Amino acid sequence: MSLVRDYQQWHQAYDDPESGLSWRLATVQGYLRQALDRNLGPMSILSACSGDGRDVIGVLTERDDADRFTVTLIELHPLIAQQASDSAAAAGLRHLEVRTADAGSTDAYLGAVPADLVLLIGIFGNISDGDLRRTIDAAPQLCLPGATLLWSRGRDRDDRNDDVRARFAEAGFTELDYATRDTGSRPALGAMRYDGKPQDLATGRQLFTFLR
Repeated sequence: MSLVRDYQQWHQAYDDPESGLSWRLATVQGYLRQALDRNLGPMSILSACSGDGRDVIGVLTERDDADRFTVTLIELHPLIAQQASDSAAAAGLRHLEVRTADAGSTDAYLGAVPADLVLLIGIFGNISDGDLRRTIDAAPQLCLPGATLLWSRGRDRDDRNDDVRARFAEAGFTELDYATRDTGSRPALGAMRYDGKPQDLATGRQLFTFLR
């Protein structure tokens, strides 16, 4: 996966509380809290293209039961991945692993899937239509039956999200919620539940490559 954007600079948009990224972060964290509260036992969490992990790490640091969560963050950019590792260590999250790896490759997920909670945030607007379909079709391989999956796609250039939602339904997912904001980059988020059967991870495949 080529790093075609300065993602360290891109993360600075989180500093603006009115930005689309800040709205997305708050909405993702709301979904995360709901998902974690629904399951009182041990849970596994996977975040692909996780960035600095502030969504997951921020929620876990609020909780007294953080030790029951096993977390894998996958981030290609080494400096951003290190920021995630440093944040997790500072928060005392002992069961959180940061993998500096290409989340577009299924090999990056070995040993981390299937998971109870899967985040595909900040991916779908940066890949081709073919890669988007391929990633959704492979999403069941990342999920335990009953898992929650969160996804996002901005609508500033076009709104293809009805197609995304339909594709998830065809792959065995039920929509729990869909949230939008109609200003700025017009971000949107979906929360899904996987209601299909377990699927083995097909290794050695490239699901997506970032275009921007």
